[in-house]
Amino acid sequence: MIGENNLAEGPIFRKLIYFSLPMIAGNLLQQVYNLVDTLVVGRFIGPDALAAVGSSYTLMTFITSVIIGLCMGSGAFFSADYGGGDGKRLKEDVWHSFWFILAVTGAIYAVIYPGKNLIISVLQTPEELTAMTGEYVTAVFSGLIFVFLYNFFAYLLRGIGNSVVPLIFLGISSAVNVVLDLWFVAGLGMGVGGAAWATVIAQGVSGLGLGMYSFMKLPYLRFSLEEMKFSGARMKETAINDFATGIQQSVMNFGILMVQGLVNSFGTGVMAAFAAAVKIDTIAYMPAQEFGNAYSLFISQNFGAGKRERIRAGTRLAMAASAVFCVVISAIIFLSAEGLMSIFVDGSEHEIIAEGVRYLRIEGSMYVGIGILFLWYGYYRGVGRPHISLILTIISLGTRVALSYALAPNTPLGVTAIWLSVPVGWVLADAAGAWIYRKSGLKTDLAE
Repeated sequence: MIGENNLAEGPIFRKLIYFSLPMIAGNLLQQVYNLVDTLVVGRFIGPDALAAVGSSYTLMTFITSVIIGLCMGSGAFFSADYGGGDGKRLKEDVWHSFWFILAVTGAIYAVIYPGKNLIISVLQTPEELTAMTGEYVTAVFSGLIFVFLYNFFAYLLRGIGNSVVPLIFLGISSAVNVVLDLWFVAGLGMGVGGAAWATVIAQGVSGLGLGMYSFMKLPYLRFSLEEMKFSGARMKETAINDFATGIQQSVMNFGILMVQGLVNSFGTGVMAAFAAAVKIDTIAYMPAQEFGNAYSLFISQNFGAGKRERIRAGTRLAMAASAVFCVVISAIIFLSAEGLMSIFVDGSEHEIIAEGVRYLRIEGSMYVGIGILFLWYGYYRGVGRPHISLILTIISLGTRVALSYALAPNTPLGVTAIWLSVPVGWVLADAAGAWIYRKSGLKTDLAE
């Protein structure tokens, strides 16, 4: 099968890089969904629409992070089963995980649509943007089922060492998204709703396409009647594991959602600056995030195979590689912040561009903090301790939210306090991750 890769054997650094590159490219393409929305909406509709899409993007990221987190948690199971050579257990995990995450997706649908107006209100969305935000949210969340399908099968394939095929399907859907965005918004004048429907259709292409490919190619998706039975004990274990990662992802994005609400209170100009800067910011450190996810699956496979020394060596290499990359990216973002903001915002919007530049230069100077934090998340998830990743997320986002709400409305720093709080949270969580590693016995366990 195209792209299959055993991460428990061969040169560690080369395996990590080859495995992570398609994941990095895939996430880059995934960012295109909202990046193109932002670019097209900002240029063809205006700052109000840009602010509405930016606010909706934060809400969308929070909701989809629950599903993605559950799939990520299952991916750690799949990877450990594959690394340990236990095909029977892998099929059990696939069966139980699929139905569990599908049920959670259905529950999210049941909550999000009746409650969307309340959520928009809680986010302190300005009255003049409420209608556009509601239109975008209503459309884009209809695609949650496709988000589930793509991420479930992507993490299954990555769990067995295949990061290439998910990239291929994501590439096709990204091309569809670009074409439909321009057609619906610039050509047909469908407004923010057109941008949302372009994203949903593109997600359908990747989700349904990858699902069909997986059913045709993977023996782990061919079940006998005996294998289609549910085990209460296995479902409980799946739920506990998946929820730990799902909650970690949702806590991370819930904190960002709370920050979005505070940003919204500073008006449309700051909202527009934040909407554009966050897209730049996300793409800048995204390779470090996906490298952390690839590293996590490397840890899972080797943990399942019992190769502790290989885990230690891989951890040292991953930390060094991520730190070097993040320092380089920080320098690039700091120097080119104004030019990057001008891509999304008309040059006449001087205040919006200036605020976006301030955000990028403050947060972008400390990308090494988030790069190392992604590795801590991946490490603890890979060795079967996803609850520690959750603790680190609470430290990082808790610090960010607490400092933002304490300082932004009450000190001369204003909105700048929100930007400053981000790297502070990263550094504190990194320190906690290192301390837990050294004090909890994990380092000793891996040496044995």
